[in-house]
Amino acid sequence: MNVDHQLIANVIGSAAAVCSVTSFAPQALKIWKTRDASSISLRTYSLTVSCFILWVIYGVMTEAWPVTVSNVCALGMSTMVLVMKWRFRDGDPKEAAA
Repeated sequence: MNVDHQLIANVIGSAAAVCSVTSFAPQALKIWKTRDASSISLRTYSLTVSCFILWVIYGVMTEAWPVTVSNVCALGMSTMVLVMKWRFRDGDPKEAAA
């Protein structure tokens, strides 16, 4: 691959990484603010986290560091949503106790 094609590929890959990571931010912020994750699918987010784990393993094994780094970031964001799903599955535990 020549230098121009490599640069274009890196720009496209970087844009994809930014989109992947930021796509989780609105949902994570909403769950954090409302303390309610009842609208989140546990199965879907479990699968999403599993997919990002596999992508990270693939990236490490093939030494594709842009793939690895972007998927580590996306894994962190999706894992945060999954953890909040478990924590706030029935709303805010503090409000439930009151």
